[in-house]
Amino acid sequence: MLLRVLSIIVLFACASPASAHPVPFSYFDLRVQPQRIDATLVAHAIDVAHELGIAPGQLLADGALAALRGRALALPAGRITTTIGGRVVTIAWAQVEALPAQDAVRFTGAAAGIDTRGPLTVTARLFPYDPNHQTFVNVYAGERLVSQAIVAAAHPSTTLAPAVPEGARAVLRRFVPLGVWHIAIGPDHILFLVGLLLLGGTMGQIVRIVTAFTIGHSVTLSLAVVGLLSPPARVIEPAIALSIVYVGLDNLLAARDGRDVRTFIAATFGLVHGFGFASVLKEIGLAPGDIGWSLFSFNAGVEIGQLVIVSVIATTLGLVRRRSHVLGERLVYAGSIVVAAAGAYWFVQRVFFSGGA
Repeated sequence: MLLRVLSIIVLFACASPASAHPVPFSYFDLRVQPQRIDATLVAHAIDVAHELGIAPGQLLADGALAALRGRALALPAGRITTTIGGRVVTIAWAQVEALPAQDAVRFTGAAAGIDTRGPLTVTARLFPYDPNHQTFVNVYAGERLVSQAIVAAAHPSTTLAPAVPEGARAVLRRFVPLGVWHIAIGPDHILFLVGLLLLGGTMGQIVRIVTAFTIGHSVTLSLAVVGLLSPPARVIEPAIALSIVYVGLDNLLAARDGRDVRTFIAATFGLVHGFGFASVLKEIGLAPGDIGWSLFSFNAGVEIGQLVIVSVIATTLGLVRRRSHVLGERLVYAGSIVVAAAGAYWFVQRVFFSGGA
């Protein structure tokens, strides 16, 4: 495992005298299968001994852990919380054993008769006395590693990909609303659509523009989620802002010379916006068996939200133009300036004030 290999490298790099506290790592492994989870926690003897009020050497001595079994098993039970699909999973910690060769203690437990479909969230605050302690979380589907993460005092929770496929209906219920919500709370995506629609046009023109944007962002959303293309957010987020600047300025030029290249703009910058949509799915994590349905469902939700926004904007602009042609032209001019200015503001903010995100 990559995380475990890296941690071992760091451990050797930071090696110190035996009397000092070693690099504070622990490992929480979850093996997930339908209706069951098997859990293993390996923690350093120094950390466990501190919590139990005993010297590390004494803790690893023969019979010491057996005498402290109840108190020892209470450590993971009270300090690790696991949920699947929002449902709390109660792991019954049943065994604890010393690993003298590793200066560690291993806890094992399981939860049976549970629904293991859905994203898995782990919250761990194992050793609060040490603010530098980190817990490496590894999720397996059987023996196949599907997700990894690190939790620490600064970020004690992580949500990982489901290890067990959820089924088409469950995926639809989860990801369609997520897609609708994401487009609804994304002011940059909404403003880009507003910019594309300000000039108005026939129903056929609007359909072509929206379809081009849909095709563009669907292509890169898929490529990013399956891992074929993954440009960093520090590039994509400013690029999305620039797309808004561009569409606003293009509207001003188009209003003057009568040209209309919005379909091309929608398709081209749709590719950029698709990477922005993908960041949501990548943060959530997807089970390998659910990627197809998850992509379809999330994209369907985005399209539903997009159609609602387009319908409202196109209808409103159409009513304004029918009421007053002059007012409609002024709205295009003023709206395009606002769109370009907002995009410029986001670009500066994301390039110079985003903390390198």
